[in-house]
Amino acid sequence: MNDQIQAERREPGGPPSSEHSEHSGHSKHSEHKEEHFTASDTVRDIVIGMSDGLTVPFALAAGLSGALSHTWTVVVAGLAEIAAGCIAMGLGGYLAAKTEEQHYAAEEARERWEIVHLPARERQEVEDVFREWGLEGEALDKATDAVIADEDRWTEFMMKHELGLEKPEPKRARNSSVTIGLSYVVGGLIPLSPYILIDEMHTALTWSVILTIIALFGFGFGKGKFMGTPVWKSAFSTTLVGGIAAAVAFGIARLIGG
Repeated sequence: MNDQIQAERREPGGPPSSEHSEHSGHSKHSEHKEEHFTASDTVRDIVIGMSDGLTVPFALAAGLSGALSHTWTVVVAGLAEIAAGCIAMGLGGYLAAKTEEQHYAAEEARERWEIVHLPARERQEVEDVFREWGLEGEALDKATDAVIADEDRWTEFMMKHELGLEKPEPKRARNSSVTIGLSYVVGGLIPLSPYILIDEMHTALTWSVILTIIALFGFGFGKGKFMGTPVWKSAFSTTLVGGIAAAVAFGIARLIGG
């Protein structure tokens, strides 16, 4: 009888054994890999710095090219703008991160005060969150008791699920300012580099346009890939914004310079 059962399990057309089915299901589950990307703060800072660094100096250099005849003047003005932009963007990133830290600290202190002085109301707010998740009855009570058993856990829960705030990284302000500033410098040197290497204005402008369009397209493509948005749409939109900025600046300089 056992031999017959084993033979039936080995028949090509027969259904797989339960053991094989479970193993196959487990294998398929193991082979499945979820691919998610959550953009880190560093990636966001690079996007901010690079996007401005590629478009603003590009527009400035192109605009000056329409009014000046010497590339060295464009280089000096471009380097001054990159330095000023690096400082301004880095300072902006630092202040924004510091503001975020201060806001989080103020809200956290307020939540801790409410937990101590208004525990019934705060417990009700925890229950409201769990009800939105579908918990009721005993499960709701147990989940609520588990959260409010520890004051730190309770506070963190309220910060995240009531206010929607995540605790900022301790060195976020410093890292943000450095990342944004350096990204701005790297982006700004791309459109300016032809003016540094080439003396003839028209040739330098042509190469600046070509290099910046390529860089904008590549940057937009990479940004879309990392951020999980349509890559081609991101590439073309980034290139379009930079190109329009440069074209407008170039036209204004031509108009003013006659």
